[in-house]
Amino acid sequence: MALSRRVSAEFIGTFWLVFGGCGSAVIAAGFPQLGIGFVGVALAFGLTLLTMAYTIGPISGCHINPAVTFGLWLAKRFPARDVLPYMVAQVVGAIAAAAVLYVVASGKPGFVAGQFASNGYDALSPGHYGMMSALIAEVVLTFAFLMVILGATERRAPVGFAGLAIGLALTLIHLISIPIDNTSVNPARSTGPAIFAGGAELSQLWLFWLAPLIGGGLAGLLYPALFGEEVSEEPIVGKAPV
Repeated sequence: MALSRRVSAEFIGTFWLVFGGCGSAVIAAGFPQLGIGFVGVALAFGLTLLTMAYTIGPISGCHINPAVTFGLWLAKRFPARDVLPYMVAQVVGAIAAAAVLYVVASGKPGFVAGQFASNGYDALSPGHYGMMSALIAEVVLTFAFLMVILGATERRAPVGFAGLAIGLALTLIHLISIPIDNTSVNPARSTGPAIFAGGAELSQLWLFWLAPLIGGGLAGLLYPALFGEEVSEEPIVGKAPV
């Protein structure tokens, strides 16, 4: 399929992930009496990924995450020539979603952007966890996320269930790490809200690029070595996550 169609799908998928997941945190999580809380936000992120997996998975593979694209490339599941276009589409989609969310959220009287669902450590952490806690959590959780993706989308896996497994994995990841740093495991997801949150959030954005790329890269290198997935230079469109 043409690259232009695939990157368009990545833009739409990442837009939906950020608007749905971060939107649940900004608009619904703390709403009086009806607030969905951490569990609701975790489910929202998982559901956005699950729904896009079955929507754009057959078109682009539904990476919607630079760490996923990077890990799949290192695992030889994705061609090097398409890595940068995918990442650009993902980041632009995340920024566009954050911009629309900001316009919607600011329609409420007395709206204050605050942290705007961005990621952070120390004073910006919901549980006041430090930088090292956030760094370790992001590396480990992104590593586990990519291991699930690589396992659920390989040729030996049951057909048709990858999107469900990966959506639930993202839900679990959020249940673990929202109190630590609001959960990233996705540099694009972190970039969009940080732009609208302000200087402090932007100053910590480096960690939410570095740690997910390390975690995703480690999984991309280790999964084929450990489990013997066949190596192919052909893009497996629709195989990540469905």
